[in-house]
Amino acid sequence: MWSFVQKKANERWVWFALCRRTRQVVSYVVGPRDWWRCHELYEGLPPGYRDCHSFSDLWESYDRVFPRNHSVEKGAGETAHVERFNNTLRQRLARFVRKTLSFSKLDEFHRLCLHLFLLRYNQSIKSF
Repeated sequence: MWSFVQKKANERWVWFALCRRTRQVVSYVVGPRDWWRCHELYEGLPPGYRDCHSFSDLWESYDRVFPRNHSVEKGAGETAHVERFNNTLRQRLARFVRKTLSFSKLDEFHRLCLHLFLLRYNQSIKSF
């Protein structure tokens, strides 16, 4: 998911890993869209999730970082819950809307606001 700090030229990508069963965010990273940030997302996953089957879009870094059980089928609907989560985030936090007058002035506040939202979001999701 794309966002920015101060001006649109300062892009910040927000990477999420969601549990398919509970829809909770199990790992996230904020930064540029590069393979190293993808690696940080993978390293942030709890050990039990690293060997699970995962789904993503067709970006090549996922194949480079996620070593096994990784599918990249565009249009198969396997990433629909992540896209739905992105919509939820944009609806609840104005600074993540694409065209907005609300934005973060500092990276630290951008990350803190996201972190607080994710804590509340994960607590509000009922585990099965």
